[in-house]
Amino acid sequence: GHAPRTTPPMNHLTSWTDLDDATWRACLDRALWHRQHRAWSQSAAAKALGLVFFNPSLRTRASMDLAAAHLGAHAVTLTPGNGTWGLETRDGVTMDGLAAEHVKEAFGVLSRYVDALGVRTFATLTDPEADAEDRAFRAVVDASTVPIVNLESARWHPCQELGDAATITDHLGGDVRGKKLVLHWAPHPKPLPRAVPNSALLMAARLGMEVIVARPDGFGLDADVLDLARDAARRSGGSVTESSDRVGALSGASVVYAKAWAGSGVYGSPDHEAQQRASHADSWRLSSDDLVQTDRAAFMHCLPVRRGVVVDGDVLDGDRAIHLLQAEYRLHAQKAILEWVWGLGAEG
Repeated sequence: GHAPRTTPPMNHLTSWTDLDDATWRACLDRALWHRQHRAWSQSAAAKALGLVFFNPSLRTRASMDLAAAHLGAHAVTLTPGNGTWGLETRDGVTMDGLAAEHVKEAFGVLSRYVDALGVRTFATLTDPEADAEDRAFRAVVDASTVPIVNLESARWHPCQELGDAATITDHLGGDVRGKKLVLHWAPHPKPLPRAVPNSALLMAARLGMEVIVARPDGFGLDADVLDLARDAARRSGGSVTESSDRVGALSGASVVYAKAWAGSGVYGSPDHEAQQRASHADSWRLSSDDLVQTDRAAFMHCLPVRRGVVVDGDVLDGDRAIHLLQAEYRLHAQKAILEWVWGLGAEG
């Protein structure tokens, strides 16, 4: 017959801020376990994972596909508008433009094929309300009847966040509480979304680190995200501060996490924001000299990274850079996430 699927409460991973510290810690420990053991298993045999990328991807796409395979599941990857129909996320619009299908139908159908869906839908950087409410991503969650894993939305990148936390925990040897992490704004020719810096800030605060967001004036992170990070820091014994003094911020740092993001003017006055961003191109690019004043800091970047723009090539090629370990941890973290989403018993 056509009996409806029973719907137990679903393990969505929209943002780690929605989930308790115990879940976060269990997934973090599991990501560390996966790097040590590098085990392939059949724990998710007969499971299917759908991956839908509204935006480009290298690490997330490759590592999610392989994470599923390592657990015995099968992944299918779709790129809306590139070999599949263009998808509409807005509600109540007359669809006489480019999009041939609504997410209500697309994800309604995909939910009947697979056991979880990973979805990437970047910030618009043109519609402040849509981005603040993560509207496109929420439309997908609402249309799905299976668990959704956020592969980067307008506000968050939880897969990156867990991988980064595992990288730092591994590299610094366990307890990182009280260690200093500088989230360092970097120049870029294009205005970039804030999902990664938002998630990096939350991750470091949750680990109990002393976090300094070093950025020029006009490039502060959103107040509500800083509030969430300060709450997390209070629980973990860490701290969160902002500074436009990059030299002072870098002093004594254990980790320097470089990332470009758009200034607050990007929505209302994009030309002015572009001028502001360009004015910091030389003064905020990270060099090996910058790292001298740190406490032998590890250098991190989520990738892709523009050499000679965000950071000098010798930093990336030097022995302090752990960006490739960081990228490797995406695979291990996503295995942990899929195990949690599907409620798989962890072996080992």
